[in-house]
Parts: sequence; C-alpha cells; structure tokens
Amino acid sequence: MARALLRAHALPRPGSAPGLPVVEISLPYLPESAAQARRFLRETLAGWGLDHVIDVGVLVASELVTNAAKTGCRQRMTVTVRFLSHATLRISVRDGSCVLPVLIRASPEEECHRGLVLVDRLTGGRWGATVEPAGKVVHADLTIVR
Repeated sequence: MARALLRAHALPRPGSAPGLPVVEISLPYLPESAAQARRFLRETLAGWGLDHVIDVGVLVASELVTNAAKTGCRQRMTVTVRFLSHATLRISVRDGSCVLPVLIRASPEEECHRGLVLVDRLTGGRWGATVEPAGKVVHADLTIVR
C-alpha cells in the first residue's frame, strides 16, 4: 500500500482561521486513497473533539478524493482540513486536473454521478472549486456548531 504523507501546520494558512489548526495529507492517485482519506478525517476530527461531524466529514472527503483519483493526472493529491471559523470546517482536495467538477443529477438507474450530489446535500450547497495554475482545489464546508 502506498504511504501517505501527513503534515500538520501550526501557523495559519490562507483561508484558515488564525490560531486554529490546519492539517493535510498527500495521497497517490489510486482508488485506495479514498480509504486513507477516510481514516485521516476520522482521526483528525476525533482528535479535535468533533465526533458529531465525523460521519459527514468522512463521507465528503471520500467523495472528493474519489473524484480526484479518477483524474489520474499527477503523482499526488492533497487533502486539507482547516477551520474557516470556530463554526465552519473546510475539507479540500487539490489535484492536478483543471477540469472543474459538475453537479449531475443521476437517473435512478445510473450507478455513478452521485458523489457531488451527496456532497451538495451534506453541505447545504456549500462547496466549490477553484482553478489553479497546475490544477484545482475542490472544497466543501461543514457547520461544526451544534
């Protein structure tokens, strides 16, 4: 199994709330990276005492990583978890494809095209993508206050 690279950042990064943690993991473009992302999210959110959003966070990360793995255009993708505020957590996946994700409403008989619909529903439509010079970042925001 490919080894993931994990980095925790003590200093605030752009788009994060000052003084709140930011962690990321680098994963290969392989189907099993979704399982690694799920473990990463589960451990991170549990460590931050956010047990009430673990299931949603794990599912969102899994869908974003699965989409990125399908592009297969670079050696590694990066999954980042950061606080935007004390009430909002952002999960993002950076990959090497400049092709933006599209929300497709799958018909009942289709077995694919359901991931972003699920992300959209779980985040209340608070997700998006930003094109960068060498790819894109797809993010999803979760409300973490009860």
